[in-house]
Amino acid sequence: MTAVRTEAPPTAPAGRFGGLLRAEAHRFGARRFIQVLLLLAVLGWAAFTAVGLTQFATPTPERLAAAQQELQAEVERSNEFREQCLASADVPPDVSPEEFCGPPVTAADLDLDWYLDPAPFSFSADGVAGAVAFSAAGAVLAFLIGATFVGAEWSSRSMVALLFWETRRPRVLGAKIVVVAVASAVLGVVAQGAWLAMAGLWRSFAGDGVALPDGFWSELLATGGRGVLLTTLTGLLGFGLTNLVRNTGATLGIGFVYFAVLETAVRAVRPAWQPWLLTNNASALVVPDGLSLFTGSDRVTGESTVYVLGNLQAGVYMTVVTAVVLLLGTVLFARRDLH
Repeated sequence: MTAVRTEAPPTAPAGRFGGLLRAEAHRFGARRFIQVLLLLAVLGWAAFTAVGLTQFATPTPERLAAAQQELQAEVERSNEFREQCLASADVPPDVSPEEFCGPPVTAADLDLDWYLDPAPFSFSADGVAGAVAFSAAGAVLAFLIGATFVGAEWSSRSMVALLFWETRRPRVLGAKIVVVAVASAVLGVVAQGAWLAMAGLWRSFAGDGVALPDGFWSELLATGGRGVLLTTLTGLLGFGLTNLVRNTGATLGIGFVYFAVLETAVRAVRPAWQPWLLTNNASALVVPDGLSLFTGSDRVTGESTVYVLGNLQAGVYMTVVTAVVLLLGTVLFARRDLH
């Protein structure tokens, strides 16, 4: 009896890449936990908006006049204390009285909102900060969604079952990455829109009525755009890490150890390494003009050294880290045995 050698059947695509994308998009939207996360985000936005409407109030002319009087009284008290300081004998001999007691206080040094209770909402003052905050919230949500999307695929073993339909593994993983990237980008855009909607409501019902300064919208849109980029990258990073360890809980555990333990230890023991930390780069990517980090002190002069982590540098670093994680996961996915 002669053994017959049979050739392995050629791998054939299950269809066009567009069809695979549509299937992955459907699987993404059908995930129950993702739906719950998005629902909780919407409820949190509504609750935070309602709370804000109770904490801000448009000032009436009477409240503005009372706040102005209180501000002027504070200026007079501060300058009276300064005069006492200048006449005091407690001034150190190596410091001039003006340096020790500080310059005179003027009304321009104090914010009128400090004397309004409740204070009005100032879109001109808090607009960019709100965009940064919503970028951070969107990034955390995208990380969780990206992680749970592929984590559920591994825990339910549907990842393995999918390969019976589409045998080319990089193609399968590529479709999932595209879906997560698009979904994270959309989430980032929605997060920035949610902030504008919230700020619009607060400004309409409890705003200070101050005109927006020149260049406000360009800075706000630039910050929002960087926030969308951060949300996209963190969504892909959550996906990539979970694909490596094949478990959502393991990814969250790794994230906790890294952010709560490792980064804290680096800041305490090796402050010069702070420009390489993910949270610093994530913040520097979104915050206008980047992030200033105190990395220690000069050995000769003893002065503190400051490292400015710019937007571009942080964006490139986050992109490279995300790309390395995704590439490593793709290579392992293509070569490792799957059960």
